[in-house]
Amino acid sequence: MEDLTTPRLILHPLTPAEAERLVARTPAPDDRWAPDYPTDGDVESAQDHLGHCATTGDPQPFGDYEIRRRDDGLVIGSLGFHRPPDAEGTVSIGYGVAESARGKGYAGEALSALLAMARDRGITRVKGDADLDNIASQRVMETAGMRFVGEDERVKYYETDWTPAETTGTPAAGARTSIPCP
Repeated sequence: MEDLTTPRLILHPLTPAEAERLVARTPAPDDRWAPDYPTDGDVESAQDHLGHCATTGDPQPFGDYEIRRRDDGLVIGSLGFHRPPDAEGTVSIGYGVAESARGKGYAGEALSALLAMARDRGITRVKGDADLDNIASQRVMETAGMRFVGEDERVKYYETDWTPAETTGTPAAGARTSIPCP
């Protein structure tokens, strides 16, 4: 899987080796991590990624991605899919940006690129949620084109969807093939 690029960012598909370093919170000598990366959420996502690799194979392109700044290669966060698409072509997403990189539009830019890739791969619906008091995360999803669809006592729910005619890739069910992790 190749990197996804935006004007300011590189979304790098997380490899099992990179996920293991995140879980251990130990960068390799050539890893360029922001001082406050990884967060607990990044570590949890990396653990989930490794679990998917162990049970069903490499989930890419529906796995996790590091968010890297293009100008200096610094890893400032992560985003990705919680699991491969279901039979209806639905996925759910999560993301986080290190505190030192917040407020600069990076999360919205990264999420917009991830949504475009999902649509291009035949995904018909993407779901996300944010805690009721996490206004910044709610704005990220709205900026990326997701719409508010409801809330409960804890979170607000967002989604975006496309008809099969609006997607340009292979049907989502075809994207569920398992590939062994390296």
